[in-house]
Amino acid sequence: MSSKGNFFKKYFTNQGQYPKEMNFYIKRMWQIYAGLLAVILLFFILLSVGVFGEMPSFEDLENPKSNLASQVISADGKVLGTYYIQNRSNTHFNELSPFLIQALIATEDARFEKHAGIDYKALLRVSAGVLTGRYAGGGSTITQQLAKNLFPRGQNLSTPAFILRKFKEWVTAVKLERNYTKEEILAMYLNTVDFGSNAFGVKSAANTFFSKEPRELNAEESALLIAIVNAPTRYSPIRNPENALKRRNLVLAQMAKHDYLTQHQVDSISQLPIDMSKYRMMDHTSGLATYFREILREELTDWCSKHYKSDGTPYNLYKDGLRIYTTINYHMQEYAEYAVKKHLSEELQPAFFRQMKGQKNAPFSNDLTKQEIDKIYEDAMKRSDRYIRMRQAGISKDSILKAFQTKIPMKVFSWKGDIDTMMSPMDSIRYSFSFLHAGLMSMETHTGFVRAYVGGIDYRYFKYDHVKMSKRQVGSTFKPFLYTLAMQEGEFNPCSMVPNVPVTFELYDGSLWTPQNSDDAREGQMVPLKWALANSVNYISAFLMKRYSPEAVIKIAQKMGIASEIPAVPSICLGTPEISLYEMTGAFNTFANEGVWVEPIMLTRIEDKNGNVLESFVPRKEEAISQETAYLMVELMKGVVQSGTGVRLRYKYGFDNPIAGKTGTTQNQSDGWFIGLVPQLTTGVWVGGELRSIRFRSITMGQGASMALPIWAHYMKRIYANPSLGIRKDDFERPSSVPPFDFNCATTDEDTSLYQEDEF
Repeated sequence: MSSKGNFFKKYFTNQGQYPKEMNFYIKRMWQIYAGLLAVILLFFILLSVGVFGEMPSFEDLENPKSNLASQVISADGKVLGTYYIQNRSNTHFNELSPFLIQALIATEDARFEKHAGIDYKALLRVSAGVLTGRYAGGGSTITQQLAKNLFPRGQNLSTPAFILRKFKEWVTAVKLERNYTKEEILAMYLNTVDFGSNAFGVKSAANTFFSKEPRELNAEESALLIAIVNAPTRYSPIRNPENALKRRNLVLAQMAKHDYLTQHQVDSISQLPIDMSKYRMMDHTSGLATYFREILREELTDWCSKHYKSDGTPYNLYKDGLRIYTTINYHMQEYAEYAVKKHLSEELQPAFFRQMKGQKNAPFSNDLTKQEIDKIYEDAMKRSDRYIRMRQAGISKDSILKAFQTKIPMKVFSWKGDIDTMMSPMDSIRYSFSFLHAGLMSMETHTGFVRAYVGGIDYRYFKYDHVKMSKRQVGSTFKPFLYTLAMQEGEFNPCSMVPNVPVTFELYDGSLWTPQNSDDAREGQMVPLKWALANSVNYISAFLMKRYSPEAVIKIAQKMGIASEIPAVPSICLGTPEISLYEMTGAFNTFANEGVWVEPIMLTRIEDKNGNVLESFVPRKEEAISQETAYLMVELMKGVVQSGTGVRLRYKYGFDNPIAGKTGTTQNQSDGWFIGLVPQLTTGVWVGGELRSIRFRSITMGQGASMALPIWAHYMKRIYANPSLGIRKDDFERPSSVPPFDFNCATTDEDTSLYQEDEF
């Protein structure tokens, strides 16, 4: 018998049965194998229940702890901005572009639909690559990457800790697969990814890079976002556009490889450059409606402190992903910001620079002394963030002063774009004072919805709000309150004739005060009230104030929404009170709203991150004046545009529809105002320097008709050019209680186009 036969005879006897000693070894091997399986199973069970460190519970998976940005959303559904620690916003699967899903699966996890959280084929490939030294791609599935994103590993882990953390991610991935659908996992993953540029999650990324919603992304945009995910800095289209282009095209190639795109499509799309024309990094100081968002932030912070979640803690504006629905119309806000920029950058600011050139006190008026100007600069320095930080750091005042006189690299504002320059902080303060500022608020007549809000010229450099926070003298825009009192009492109508003669008041201290007109047009004659208001005649305002009283005028102004303190003195008839643009616009809206004051409102509702409505908002409404009085006042203020201080709306800007309004110019041309009304919209504009001593030297450019009215005109031209906004050129509706009447009255045939408005 051969040796081979002896072998089988030795080990296989009794018709192929193993000998006893062989059975022992086989049994022992199976015991060891079963023991290893039991140990591995026990390890994962213990790992799952947290014996080797905390593991996320099902509740944690249901509600992962991530900082969700609260979104400020316009009335037409566009994101105006966010409040965040991390600029992260969640989106659902059905809100994602199919190209985005295809690019993600093709690039990160081609077998995503087939595995249950762990791709064993990919693990074997990686293991083989480690043994052979040939890298063949990563082995983590999308679900594992989601587990890592939801529950980060931490930094500088030791090798054993890293391996243990990896096992935890496996367990978490399996839990995720058991508790969520594949679609939910894809959406959760894209919600947790950092795309750079302060964009956390695909919704923030789509808004940041393309000003789009995720569902609107096309193939090349989707491929670029998935390319960025791999390394947000290395593949940033802003910092490293060449790397980003190569990586994007690689993602496109992967999409073709897995039959999501044809090779012809990929070849065509790969030739396209990366378009970053719509890029806007979402931060607190840039984007649309920055001043509005800051005013809103203060109100929302207070709201959050008084409203509580189910766990008893107050809402956090920066972490809880609130959805804040506002009244702002995205297009109207764009038009308002355009109007402010167009007038100030192209006409008003250049004219101011020309007038200031060569003036010793520029940009301040000549009536200030050098000591007064130095004090202004010193006070501005002490209010600056730089000064406050240095004082908090314990730096001496002498050292701070020296630092403020030392040139350093900095960016400064200009209407042509930011300027990189070398300038001392003190010189930058002087430079900043040379700019004129503006505020605009536009509200819907009947609802009170604030549709546009521009608090200043650039929030990054000038953070003070000139709509709600700032209070300035209102000039002749205060006169309609006085005329309203006259109409309300029933003694006068727009065509009532009154004497255009000086009126003298005896003041509380016994002194006498006689307001003066700016010119002698029709002085000594009887004139209709409509002409008097249209031409802002001071004698007539004084006449009406003498007939009634400061207290009566204040009372009616308060009924129309003016909350600022107004001194009960005769001079208020010329517009000396300091009132915010927010209050003035809301008060004037009462005229267009048939005598009902409606509170200007900026919010409609607040929702939590799941879309549950936490609170809805409706404006307060109060009947302030009669319907008849409101209509008569509208007719009075039509005269301002037809033949008075606002006539340039006709001859220069070409408006031929019914418009009511009032210009205003304060003492020494420090403030320019215009508040204009059409049946569906009331819009107020203010323009001036940071301080009253920063002003035009002459009335030609310094009056409200030159400073503020053109902004209203540019804004409304764009409004009317967009029919989708629904703002019509109708006339104001006459109440049935007002009989037909010719409100043209007997006016003057003088050339009002040459009129210059009075100082008050």
